[in-house]
Amino acid sequence: MAFGGFPHTFHDGRRKRKHLALKDMEGDEEERVCGKWRVACCLNSYNLRDVFTWRLLKTIIMGQVLSLLICGTAVSCQYLANAKVETPMLQSFLNYVLLLLVYTTILGTRKGDRNLLQILKTKWWKYLLMGLADVEANYAVVKAYQFTTLTSIQLLDCFVIPVLMVLSWFFLKTRYRLVHFVAVTVCLLGVGAMVGADILAGRDQGSTSHVVLGDGLVLLSAGLYAVSNMCQEHTVKNLSRVEFLGMMGLFGTLISGIQLAVLETCAVAAIEWNFHISMLFAVYALCMYALYSFMPVVVKMTSATAVNLSLLTADLFSLFSGIFLFNYTFSTLYIISFVVITVGFVMFNALPTYSALPESSSSEDDPAEVFADRTAESPSDRLLSAGRDSQGAETLTAVAAL
Repeated sequence: MAFGGFPHTFHDGRRKRKHLALKDMEGDEEERVCGKWRVACCLNSYNLRDVFTWRLLKTIIMGQVLSLLICGTAVSCQYLANAKVETPMLQSFLNYVLLLLVYTTILGTRKGDRNLLQILKTKWWKYLLMGLADVEANYAVVKAYQFTTLTSIQLLDCFVIPVLMVLSWFFLKTRYRLVHFVAVTVCLLGVGAMVGADILAGRDQGSTSHVVLGDGLVLLSAGLYAVSNMCQEHTVKNLSRVEFLGMMGLFGTLISGIQLAVLETCAVAAIEWNFHISMLFAVYALCMYALYSFMPVVVKMTSATAVNLSLLTADLFSLFSGIFLFNYTFSTLYIISFVVITVGFVMFNALPTYSALPESSSSEDDPAEVFADRTAESPSDRLLSAGRDSQGAETLTAVAAL
């Protein structure tokens, strides 16, 4: 009986083991496929400490500092407008002069092949175009307020983000993942909530004399800002922050000075100068100077796209200031908009983008900082390495099976 039943029991055990092995293989295959999708979409499960790092917190804080600086320029502009002073080119000219006095002077005192004369000999036309794009972008968006509404400007000004992403993809070889596109969509939804709050609060102000012209100026400004920001990211990541700011100060002063002489001579002569007006010009110029000086630092840490996402909260800071300074009507949608934009910004920076081309470090980088950047592994690097490890494991399993 015992010997007669053994073969049947033996075969049953083999079938059970074979069935369990097939189930394990199917489960492993399903897990590998899901793992590949999670790695491709950057939604792979890993410790939250790998995402919410001190670097991310520092990026968020620095981005909001930039927004506060823009808020300072907006508030000073509003006070100047209330005083019947409308000289946007003069205000930009003061900022470029400060950049010229500080950073262009530093370039002029350098020795070697990175000094001002050598840069002008080899790359003057590149920085001329960069300065032209920056100056005209500032002028076009300010000019648009004379022809279209605030709502149109707030909505169309966001066009800079998709344009910048496209330019970065083709020229800087920046590669985005699914989560980055989702994050941008979330931020734009936050802008939509802010615009809705403006309409409900009756702040859809501005002119409607030539809406098409005004909207075209906003789109032109967004495209020029995208070009300028892309060039800024390339320069500060591959050359140096001082070189970018020095050349921007030189050519920005030259271009804005010419436009100032042509367009605003009468407006400047009509200003009734006093201590109050002088302080407003000083506040605007210092905020713009700090913004231009600080922005390349944040761009180098993240990207120009991430910086523009953080700047979406600048309008909200201006609105919050306007509630106390200019008696704007408060709306709960402002708070919702701020939270939504912040969530989108965190999503975008939680998983860094990567470049298809290797970056060359700036000549001004601190060696210790460069070493830390090279040794510190980002969450996206871990995801990519996880994908490579899983592929390597599959290869080893196949070899072992043979």
